[in-house]
Amino acid sequence: MVDEEEASMKYRFTESEAPLGRDLYVLETGKWRTERPCVDAEACVLCGICALYCPTGVIDVGDDVVSIDLQFCKGCMICVRECPREAIEPVPEEGSGA
Repeated sequence: MVDEEEASMKYRFTESEAPLGRDLYVLETGKWRTERPCVDAEACVLCGICALYCPTGVIDVGDDVVSIDLQFCKGCMICVRECPREAIEPVPEEGSGA
């Protein structure tokens, strides 16, 4: 029997999303990082390079803003390195000791 906490973490993909039909577990991986990316809205030109390189796909480029789902961002800072305008900078997480 699966307990409620485990059931709430499980995400079932459709056949078209995951052809193998496997259950995946969604973990709040943002708790692991020591730094988080912070977007400078004035410097950002919404080119989408950051979203293209994000290995976890947590960056969304909208019509007038870039948003990062910090709940799942692992803090790899690839977006910081790839941004051609240097509009993203790493900010230490509170209590991380960084």
